[in-house]
Amino acid sequence: MPEKNTRERAAQHKTPSTQAGEYVREEMEHIRQGKHGARSAKQAIAIGLSKARRAGVKLPPQPGRKAVKPTDRKPSPTRSSAALRALKREGTAAASHGALAKQARNSARQRGPAARASAARKAVLTRGASGRSAAALKAARTRERNRS
Repeated sequence: MPEKNTRERAAQHKTPSTQAGEYVREEMEHIRQGKHGARSAKQAIAIGLSKARRAGVKLPPQPGRKAVKPTDRKPSPTRSSAALRALKREGTAAASHGALAKQARNSARQRGPAARASAARKAVLTRGASGRSAAALKAARTRERNRS
């Protein structure tokens, strides 16, 4: 069950993807706190997205799946507890900054150069003047470091 403040933070966002991001963030916090683990960053993200879907965020279904119609059936307690027990046996490294960065890079690489470029352009627009200035300085330092 998502925490109340997660639902409130998600409700402040307009787009479903940013709403879902709040649930994914909550899931990462749970893993870092040791409430349970995950086998990989991809699994941790999937758990958060699943939580978001169950909370009513209008996300598309998983790739290769049909959208599930909401039913009045309650989830099986046996299955729920078995899934939680299995997650408790997993490690917490899946929610590390390095693991998430690696997952983001791999995901971006699959999308192709055009999608990456458009995402970068969109990020620049949301940054503001001081953010753009800082990014430009950082890019210049990176170019300098890679020259030698």
